[in-house]
Amino acid sequence: MNLDDLRRLNFRDVGNWPLLPKILILMGIFVVIVLGGAFLDWREQWDALEAAQGEEARLKEQYGQKKAKAINFELYVQQLSEVEQSFGALVKQLPNRSEIDALLTDINQAGLGRGLQFELFRPSPQEKMQDFYAELPIKIKITGTYHDMGAFASDVAQLPRIVTLNDLQIANEKGTLSLDAEARTFRYLDEEEIAKQRALLKAKEKGKAKK
Repeated sequence: MNLDDLRRLNFRDVGNWPLLPKILILMGIFVVIVLGGAFLDWREQWDALEAAQGEEARLKEQYGQKKAKAINFELYVQQLSEVEQSFGALVKQLPNRSEIDALLTDINQAGLGRGLQFELFRPSPQEKMQDFYAELPIKIKITGTYHDMGAFASDVAQLPRIVTLNDLQIANEKGTLSLDAEARTFRYLDEEEIAKQRALLKAKEKGKAKK
C-alpha cells in the first residue's frame, strides 16, 4: 500500500479500509487518549506525587533531628542539673538584705586584721539593681605595706560571700603605700524585689515599643 492508496481512502467508509490504515488510525486514537488523560488527570496526580515526595523528605529530616535530640536527652538533663547546681552554689554566696551589714564588717575586719589603716570606707547609698541580684559598690582607701595589701586582697577573695576589688590604684606617699579601690559585693533580691524589677523591665519595654 502506497501513499496514493492512502489518499484515495474514504473516511465515510472506514469499515472497508485495509488492515494497515485501520491499525494506524487506532494507534493515533490511542496516543491522543493517552496524552489527553495525562494532561487532564495524570498531571494532577504527578504534582500530588511530587508534593508527597517533598513532604516525605521534610518529615525524614524532622525525624532525624528529633531522634538526635531523643538520643541526647539524658545528656541534656544531666547538663541542666549540673548548671542548676552550679547556679545554686553561686546564689548561696550572695547574702540577703539582712546579711549585708555583717559582710561590710567582715571586709573592714579583713583590712584591720592585716594592720592596714582605712582612710575611707564608704558604701554607696544606692544599690545597682539587676535581674535577680543587687550590686553594692564600696569606696575604700587604705594605707599600709605592699605585703599587707596583698594579704588583704587574698583575705577578701576567701570570704564566704562574693566580694570583688575593682579599679585598683596604688600610690606611694612618702614611703607609705596608699590603695584606692572600689569593692563590690552582691546580694540576691527577695521575691518582692524581683517582682518589682520585672514590672519595671516590662514598663521600659512598653515605653520603647510606643516610641
